[in-house]
Amino acid sequence: MSRFAFLLRRPFELIPVFLGISLISFVLLQLTPGDPVRLLLGPKASPEAVALVRARYGLDQPVIVQYLYYLKNLAVGDFGQSIAFRSAIGPVLLDRIGPTVYLLVYGLSLSVLMTLGLGVAAARSRGGAVDQVIRLICVVGVGVPSYFVGLLLVLVFSLKFKLFPVSGYDPSPWTNLYHLFLPALTIAVSVTPILTRNFRATLLQQMNAGYAIAALSKGVPERSVFWRHVFWNSLLPTISLFGVVASFLIGGTVVIENVFNIPGLGLLLVRSVLSRDYLVVQGVTLVMGLGIVISNLLIDVLTAALDPRIKT
Repeated sequence: MSRFAFLLRRPFELIPVFLGISLISFVLLQLTPGDPVRLLLGPKASPEAVALVRARYGLDQPVIVQYLYYLKNLAVGDFGQSIAFRSAIGPVLLDRIGPTVYLLVYGLSLSVLMTLGLGVAAARSRGGAVDQVIRLICVVGVGVPSYFVGLLLVLVFSLKFKLFPVSGYDPSPWTNLYHLFLPALTIAVSVTPILTRNFRATLLQQMNAGYAIAALSKGVPERSVFWRHVFWNSLLPTISLFGVVASFLIGGTVVIENVFNIPGLGLLLVRSVLSRDYLVVQGVTLVMGLGIVISNLLIDVLTAALDPRIKT
């Protein structure tokens, strides 16, 4: 059987995952205090107006009925109607997926470059000054929250030196390389310490492996052994960890998008929670869940492509 056969069964495995996500998000939001209709109409709205709006959005139905209708609509791609936006939720989500995906790809790309550079530098100078400094940076970086990193970057590079904008998003992808550099750097700084420590440890482990010692004993140059064998054999464990980190960051963009006022799914989620726009919150939760599943699938495909011995 081909090592990519899991791609045939993975879509069927998604069904219980999305059912679980939809059920948990639906129940938790039902337990959240506050009435979205009252927030929409204001405290002075008449009972008749409140009842009319609740009936229009199906909020007067029993909870189980509301959930079943929600699943039925999801099956045809209908996320429902937003109370706050007064429009279909699908287009609202589509408008905000782009900034979030761009930010994630940008930030993770910077993180990959930083991880490879720092990991190799630390491993090649094991026990030296460079290694000690990188390890110290990683220890400190793991304990610093991403929102603090973002605010610090804004304070230094935006307010003090005025090199980058404080916030904003531009439709042009090339312009966003500049506009979103600070939030992307925030993402990279928040995850690079974890990846670097793992990559450094794997590099050192591979450098002491039997095949590397045997090659060195036969006179193969140490530099050649490192770059042709040790480096590539050390990538797989880091790629697996990278998939976990990427999944975590999909939810972590909520904080970063609010710090930099980026019109993505994270900013939409927070504003929808504050306005008790239940269906929008459920839609964002499902989309983020889908993003996590897709990221894990891509990592599985990449891992299977790099190492035929791995069965996914």
